[in-house]
Amino acid sequence: MDRRMETLHDAFAAARASAPQAAFLAESALSGGREWTFEEAGREVDRLAALYGRAGWGAGHRIALGVGNHPRHFFHLLALNRLGASIVPLNPDHRGAEIRYALGHSGARLAVCVGPRRDAVRDAIASDPALAALPVVDVDAIERELPAAPTPAAAPAAEGDAELAILYTSGTTGQPKGCVLTNAYALGAGAWYRDLGGRFDWRHGQDRLLNPLPVFHMNCGIVSLATAILTRNGLVVPDRFHAATWWEDCVRSRATAIHYLGIMPPSLFKQPPSDWERRHTIRFALGAGCDPTLHAAFEARFGFPLVEVWGMTETGRFLADHVEPRRVHTRAFGRPFPPLEARVVDDADRDVPDDAPGELVLRCAGPDPRRGFFREYLDDPEATATAWRGGWFHTGDVVTRDATGMLHFVDRRKDMVRRSGENISASEVEAVLAVHPSVMRVAVMPVPDDMRDEEVMAVVVPAEGAAPDAATAQALVRHCLAELAYYKAPGWVAFRASVPVTPTNKIQKNRIFAEGEDPRAAAIDCRAMKKRDAR
Repeated sequence: MDRRMETLHDAFAAARASAPQAAFLAESALSGGREWTFEEAGREVDRLAALYGRAGWGAGHRIALGVGNHPRHFFHLLALNRLGASIVPLNPDHRGAEIRYALGHSGARLAVCVGPRRDAVRDAIASDPALAALPVVDVDAIERELPAAPTPAAAPAAEGDAELAILYTSGTTGQPKGCVLTNAYALGAGAWYRDLGGRFDWRHGQDRLLNPLPVFHMNCGIVSLATAILTRNGLVVPDRFHAATWWEDCVRSRATAIHYLGIMPPSLFKQPPSDWERRHTIRFALGAGCDPTLHAAFEARFGFPLVEVWGMTETGRFLADHVEPRRVHTRAFGRPFPPLEARVVDDADRDVPDDAPGELVLRCAGPDPRRGFFREYLDDPEATATAWRGGWFHTGDVVTRDATGMLHFVDRRKDMVRRSGENISASEVEAVLAVHPSVMRVAVMPVPDDMRDEEVMAVVVPAEGAAPDAATAQALVRHCLAELAYYKAPGWVAFRASVPVTPTNKIQKNRIFAEGEDPRAAAIDCRAMKKRDAR
């Protein structure tokens, strides 16, 4: 790495110098639409850096940010990065124990939050003797509330491996792991996105990325920011995804690229046609989880490619099916490009044959296989070593590789149903159910079965007008039987008014049913419909 570009702030300063009047950060057009050029953002970053610096904050300190999806989150990030400090972005949906865990585990010495979030954080830590004295200041009153740093700042690190942020993974079981991310990680991920080419044809100084994903995740909070800086482009930050007004926001925000999650394409496709959807200027979208049966129809209706990718907080760089011809009718997500290397392995880390499912493992070619990845799981050397066993990062995701080297997503290893010796991908069944008009949201999970070990259960939030009854359940099963092997169809269907989700719209399956509750108790038994000749 160029020693003059060792930090994310270094890259920002270079962009500010070369393109001061280029648009850099903006609110959603439907949330006010205020915009900052690189120069305007730079002046705000300078002001905050001076404020933090005078109070003694700098290298060796971690500051929690509960500012939310707004450009000022990035002003604080860049200001603290300039001083060598690290940030801990807070999830706005976390409550009590989750807040205490993130603050306590990360060792944050200060929390800077918007007013309502400040109150929630203060309430969460008030009863914890180890955290009760942690300063929690209002971002709008930081000039008068910012306390002096509790310890002197360390000497700023001179290498790109200096810590930039601690991001917590959103696992469905156990406590989240704190991923230590560095400046080299951020700059490497941004350069990777900038340089991949194919459908990702970034035009320097001309594009505007509308990203509704949360800033406490790497997609928006690190990769999108770094890419905007390196390409002198604009990043538009809405508070979240709103299906009913999405196309209007795209048009008014002058977006030329968007990011998406799997929930977004079906939600948008189900919206009635509007003039707004025909006026946008979007050239491509990056995301993951689009149902293959919807993918081509979505692109035909809305006029731009949905480019499927795969990535994790730990990897930074992502794999993408971004070169034509893309495989939109499959769950393909790309091939590795140098310097990334990929294998598909069994439980003993032996390569599996083409088209056989196995775990995806990755590394960087050359003497340092971890280059560009996260540095470590904070205070968890055992988990770090386990993830990197054999010199390859073990993703925990089940994929297949075809004869051309294309990788296809199957499922998370922990999100499978084992029925009569068959491994069934929960997300595959979810993708089929999600496009049914009676389904608003769906989660597929295993439930015990005396004969088959496990059976497939679908927990469905019905769409407006759909009855949560046996007739609807049977219609959903018939829909699956028309699209999937008989054994993959739900044997049980449960209807719920809502399901718990994370801020990135991932369903928290472990929270749908209470501990000790039998999910089958209030579900509709459809097992008799599952026959080999059911079609």
